[in-house]
Amino acid sequence: MRAVIAIMGLLLSLSLFAAENVVNVYNYTGYIPDNVLAQFTKETGIKVNYSTFASDEELFGKLGASANHSGYDVAVVSTDYLSRMIHNQLLHPLDKTKIPNFKNVSPQFMDQVFDPQNGYSVPYLWGSTGFVVNRKYFPNLKLTHWAQLWEPQFKDKILMIDEMRTSFSLGLTVLNYSINTQDPTQIKQAYEQLVNLMPNIKLFNITGPQSIYANENATIGLGFNGDIYLAIQHNPSIEFIYPEDGVFLWLDSMIVPNNPPHLENAYKFMNFILRADIGEQIAENIGYSSPNAAAIKLLPAEIRNNPILYPSAEQIKQSSFEIDIGEANEIYQNYWQMLKLGG
Repeated sequence: MRAVIAIMGLLLSLSLFAAENVVNVYNYTGYIPDNVLAQFTKETGIKVNYSTFASDEELFGKLGASANHSGYDVAVVSTDYLSRMIHNQLLHPLDKTKIPNFKNVSPQFMDQVFDPQNGYSVPYLWGSTGFVVNRKYFPNLKLTHWAQLWEPQFKDKILMIDEMRTSFSLGLTVLNYSINTQDPTQIKQAYEQLVNLMPNIKLFNITGPQSIYANENATIGLGFNGDIYLAIQHNPSIEFIYPEDGVFLWLDSMIVPNNPPHLENAYKFMNFILRADIGEQIAENIGYSSPNAAAIKLLPAEIRNNPILYPSAEQIKQSSFEIDIGEANEIYQNYWQMLKLGG
């Protein structure tokens, strides 16, 4: 009987261990290759419970509603919401001694204003917003400044990114204001500028610009560099251009929500993602730019040297990261709703 009890206890312990040998990951839809998750499990024995969200608003709402027990071990967030989460004390501080592959991150993506000394974030992928033009329809058009999108020749032609901060960054840049301004007067003026742009906007979209441009359902507008890099593979008439008066940058980073149920596994997962060969797989398959200097060295030359994904300092000398806009977010939201309802 004692032997049976001992065996049952051992089996129970093993089953509990198996149940807990997981990591709960929350990420944007389609933002990591399935084979990377499978390889992590194969190498570590840790199962990945992988959930997705469509927007930063959804992520923030989920973590904010369960501030101390979200159930997630790792999530991915953009720069503006990262600083907001830090401000709202939604994140677990990182012990970087448990992430030795942090050394692979390029210095230009570390110690940024939205997370000094990377106390809470591990860079994952980054990107930029620029002009997109189909040369089949605009063979001689020279695009240099955002204000050109307001020209009458583009009436009902422009694809606008359906995202509040990107849209307002456009309006603010044309007015020579900071894309992170909290000044109500400047925000209102940017809104009015966007209202004037509405006749030129054919559609708002954020989930399918790659296919929309590739299929020529839109031939000019805005785009994220990774989406457009992939669109060009299907339609070489497409061109991505960095404007001279302001490039909007974003950096998506891995974070650990408060009270993660499997903290040690979270560290193992983030360290795995920062491995050079894994970072290379992610960058090559997802199509966005990697902040992992060691991974970039492993990329094929045609990707590593592509100026769309890895622009020179000169190309993005006028660039800014979107960061938290604090209480002004409500002002932006009100104007954004008015804009989408027709001005």
